[in-house]
This record gives sequence, structure tokens and C-alpha cells, in this order.
Amino acid sequence: MSSPGSGMFSGFTKLCKGLAVILIGGHVVVQLLPTSVTYLALIPARTIPFGWNLITAGYIEQSVHGVVVSTLGLLFMGKLLEPIWGSKEFLKFIFIVNFLTSVCVFITAIALYYLTMQEKYLYMPLSGFHGVLAGFLVGIKQIVPDQELYLLKIKVKWLPSLMLLLSIAISFFTPESATYLPSLIFGTYIGWIYLRYLQRKPESKLRGDPSEDFAFSTFFPEFLRPIIDPIASIFHRMLCGKSEASSNPQGYTLGGAPLLGSDPIEASRRRERGARALEERLAAEKLAAGRDSEEPHIDGNDRV
Repeated sequence: MSSPGSGMFSGFTKLCKGLAVILIGGHVVVQLLPTSVTYLALIPARTIPFGWNLITAGYIEQSVHGVVVSTLGLLFMGKLLEPIWGSKEFLKFIFIVNFLTSVCVFITAIALYYLTMQEKYLYMPLSGFHGVLAGFLVGIKQIVPDQELYLLKIKVKWLPSLMLLLSIAISFFTPESATYLPSLIFGTYIGWIYLRYLQRKPESKLRGDPSEDFAFSTFFPEFLRPIIDPIASIFHRMLCGKSEASSNPQGYTLGGAPLLGSDPIEASRRRERGARALEERLAAEKLAAGRDSEEPHIDGNDRV
């Protein structure tokens, strides 16, 4: 007999389960063989010649609470994102965000060393899946931005911003923040860059999501957006100025205004698909919970 809350813990995809096994396995390896951290985690002073740690570091959790949070985050957020993106795109997103986050963390550590001349930035073992989890939050923000969390009473679109704000606040009181804060910041930004400019839409010939609802300034409160937008527009022209001009015949933007029938409609469809998938999943979980709660009554009647 299944428990009443089993619906919440069902429906995980095979890919997410496989990745969860990798995360748990990586944690077990570094616990049984502590020296393996030298080869698997990102240690900036040893990244050359151990360049593979730019990839492996993201799948190595050194603490118990880290592997628990990463595994649960992967399973629950993957349950929403993978059916919408597809398994191939989901895995591609994880690989790109993980690798580029590690590259950015490596560059940051080297820069901090030359600025401070403190060797701890070169030899601190950095690892964890939290950069990808931060990217997942950006993906959820894109798909169901106006979905309200039942317990927190806040909209999903604010989750990445609140996560970063809380992490930065905690960093002032915990010296260990150097091991996770850069990954969270770069994971959020790279996840947004990929979804904003690079993600290919299988149902169209367009890439990315140039809608105003997914602009960089939407990560900030309303009163800061007039300041953020001019700065973000500079990077926008640097990143997609040429591709935007070449994509106009297919329906991107012209003079900053979306063409009819192009990106806003596609973005709206994507959000509708995300909201519909979330509603269906919640309904299925409620139905499963209802069936589980009825089973004891049925068994009691059978015994009578």
C-alpha cells in the first residue's frame, strides 16, 4: 500500500533518476576516496592539466546536505522541465550550464588570486550541482512565471532573484560562501543567456526567447528596471545584434519592436504549455493522493 504523499514523489523521469544516481555515486566516491577530490573537483591551480574537472566538478557533491538538495532539486525541477524541453535539450542545457559555469568560476578564482595574492583561491576544491539548479530556476521562471507558490505566496518568476539575494546575504556571515556563491551567480546568468539567445525551438526556426517578459531586467524590482535596461541593451547588442538582423525575415525584432506573429506569440505558447504541464502534474498528484487515502477505507470494508 502506498503512502498518501507518494504522488509527490512519483513521475520522475528516467534521465533525472540516472543523473541523481551519478550525483549520489560521486558523493560516495569522494567519501570513500578523499584523494579523488583532487582529480574530480575544480581546483584552479590544477585545472591545467586536469582540464576534465571543468566538467566533473559539477557532479561532485562533497557534503551530505549538498547531495540531498541537489538530488531533490534535480528530480523535482526536472519533472517539470524535461517533458517540456525534451530529454535531449534538457541534457544539453545541463551540460552547457555546468561547463560554462565551471569556466567562469575558474576565471574568477584566478582573477581573485591576482587581486589578493591569497593562495586559497587557487587550491580551494570547488564542486557541486548548484549552478545547474540555479539555471533550472531560470527555466521555470521562463515557463510558468506567474504561477504562485502555495506556501510562500510568491510568484515563480521571483525565485532566481530571491535565491541569489538570500545567498549573497548569507555570504556575509559564512566564509564557506566562496565555494557556492560564484556557481549560483554564474549558473543563473548562463542559464538565462542560453534560454534567451541560444535554445533552439523544435517547432520553429527561431532561437531563444527575446520577449520582454524574459528580459534581464525582469530579475530586478520594477523601480530598478529603468537603470538596468540601458545597461542590458548594450550586452544585448553585443550578443545578438548580428543574429537579430539576420533573423528578421523569420520574425524576430525590427527596431526593438516585435514583428507580428513572432516571438511574443511563441513565448506565450511556451508559457501556456508550461502552465498546462504543471496543472496536469498537480492534478495527477492530487488524484494519486486521493486514491491512496481511500485505500484504507476499502481494505476496512473488505475485512467487514
